[in-house]
Amino acid sequence: MSFMETERLKTFVGCAWCRKRAVSLTALLVVGCVFVGQSGASWLPVLTARVASGIATNTEELPTAAPEDVGMSSERLARIGEVVDRAIAAEHITGAVTLVVRNGKVPHFEAHGLMDVASMRPMETDTIFQIASMTKPVTGVAFLMLLEEGKVRLNDPVSKFIAEFDGIQVAVPVSDEDEDSEVYLVPTHRDVTVRDLLTHTSGLVSGGAGSAIASRIAPRHSDDTLATYASDLGRVPLDFQPGSEWSYSGLAGIDTVARIVEVVSGLPFDEFLQARIFEPLGMFDTSYVVPSARLNRVVTRYVRLDNGLEQREKPEWVDTVTLTAGGVGLWSTAGDYAKFAQMLVNRGELNGQRILGRKTVELMAANHVGDLYAKSGRVGGRPGKGFGLTVDVVLDSVVAEENRSTGSFGWSGALGTNFWVDWEEKMTAVLMVQTPGGTLRVDFQNAVRQAIID
Repeated sequence: MSFMETERLKTFVGCAWCRKRAVSLTALLVVGCVFVGQSGASWLPVLTARVASGIATNTEELPTAAPEDVGMSSERLARIGEVVDRAIAAEHITGAVTLVVRNGKVPHFEAHGLMDVASMRPMETDTIFQIASMTKPVTGVAFLMLLEEGKVRLNDPVSKFIAEFDGIQVAVPVSDEDEDSEVYLVPTHRDVTVRDLLTHTSGLVSGGAGSAIASRIAPRHSDDTLATYASDLGRVPLDFQPGSEWSYSGLAGIDTVARIVEVVSGLPFDEFLQARIFEPLGMFDTSYVVPSARLNRVVTRYVRLDNGLEQREKPEWVDTVTLTAGGVGLWSTAGDYAKFAQMLVNRGELNGQRILGRKTVELMAANHVGDLYAKSGRVGGRPGKGFGLTVDVVLDSVVAEENRSTGSFGWSGALGTNFWVDWEEKMTAVLMVQTPGGTLRVDFQNAVRQAIID
């Protein structure tokens, strides 16, 4: 490591769990860390060893560029690393991968901190993350491909594809003040549509009276299939009348969309994604099950407790055996997901591979729910924001107090990941972490925005 490289890496991060471990200077220099002195401690490793020299092999189709060549400041982009460093120092995360694409080129791609604390293994740019609900926009694109082919419509009733949804009812609690109140069932005012599922306005297992019933008659298991799970969901009463509210259906709603893709295409959902999206875009590290040869690249998951970070296995609700779900479940890398996001920046095309037409991507990114999301106060909903087809939409960045431009759209994952597409700035950015909560997403968005100088 050269003197200049060492100097660039000398931002100290004093993590408590790092101080608890004795690690040799030689070992850390081998993996690209440096040491700085601190009073009260002998030598402490810096956990911000960054890989910023170029794009990993799996993103070679996305060309790199000097930040100033795409209207961004090198000095200001360095603040992204400072933001991540602070999150590591506060023991909110152990590490992250950050990636920015502007004007079709990558001015920033860095790995920060550690992917595994016990082994002191540094984060790498090709680390594989569980992306949780960032699976949802992929499912949305899959459905929209079939929409373009004329095989489905947004206003199609779900019962057209899954018979059990015919005659679905709404659960109404006898008392609004008693959480344990008995419920009675009433007919729906209209059919549940695919648009309702894609926009979280269906009321299907979204936290109301019907959701309690769902846990009994439609439990979700990783060794289910979409066919059996979606059929069971058709017997679950809704939490509210379709289209009357916005309430996040974190699993059931978009899982049902994935089953519709299977029914219409005649392919298992994972095979559809592989053939129609992942292979054309070169997303070779994205899948529901990580191949054994790549398991050494999977990040370790941690949760934040009062006394620091603690290692945990992946949650059961993101686990996949045979349930290739539409709502969660995909594993991916920052580089892979950036290809998907850049396809959306390009309004449906990447490297000569057209996935969607321009007007269809614009339909995806339009607000489909009026003021329902703004009034919901849930999962980011507030004035100035709307909701499209599996993505949130910034209608007015000032009113929404957003660090993303008006017209931007994207989504996050429950384990901390985040991405957005900004057509005004011809840009996308991806944040990969594996510890939920904190302010890192917002701070990352701000750090990206302030680096734009043209």
